[in-house]
Amino acid sequence: QVQLVESGGGLVQPGGSLRLSCAASGTIFYSINTMGWYRQAPGKQRELVAVITKGGSTNYADSVKGRFTISRVSASDTVYLQMNSLKPEDTAVYSCYIRNSANRDYWGQGTQVTVSS
Repeated sequence: QVQLVESGGGLVQPGGSLRLSCAASGTIFYSINTMGWYRQAPGKQRELVAVITKGGSTNYADSVKGRFTISRVSASDTVYLQMNSLKPEDTAVYSCYIRNSANRDYWGQGTQVTVSS
């Protein structure tokens, strides 16, 4: 069973930075195609933050373009989200996501990011 372990969330002041990490572990019979991050704020729907394909192509939500950077290390099945210039509206639970070559999706438990002074 694939497991995703996230780390790096926390409390940060507006304008600050955080780096989220997500490592896939467990039995993996298929390669990982897409890795990414979603977030859900209280009272709002879950939204895509950023995704990165096996080939390195990226896609970002308009609200985070220019501030967030997604990257991955395929050898260790790890994905990162560098978040700079954080705003209070970035406050949410951030969840890691992967899709393998069998088109099966896996989700992490989520990590809280709070941007507040």
